[in-house]
Amino acid sequence: MTQQQEPPKIEFPCPHYPIKAIGVHSVEFREVVVRVVREHAPDFDETTVEVVESREGRFASVRFRITATGPDQLQALHHSLMATGHVKMVI
Repeated sequence: MTQQQEPPKIEFPCPHYPIKAIGVHSVEFREVVVRVVREHAPDFDETTVEVVESREGRFASVRFRITATGPDQLQALHHSLMATGHVKMVI
């Protein structure tokens, strides 16, 4: 019988919490993501932003790190990113 392992507990505040927003590649995609992140993490360091295009250039991921203050902040950030219409998935 296989035992399921519980995911690790996150202790807040959690500095350098990695997040990836994926969406259709466009000129404004990075700026849209950065604007939303600033609303939820005002101390966000934009130097942590990395944009990676898919092999064929249709999609892009914006990767960044924030200091996560709690589950409510992360949930609100996820909701706001998805509400932009630009972001298709947040990891």
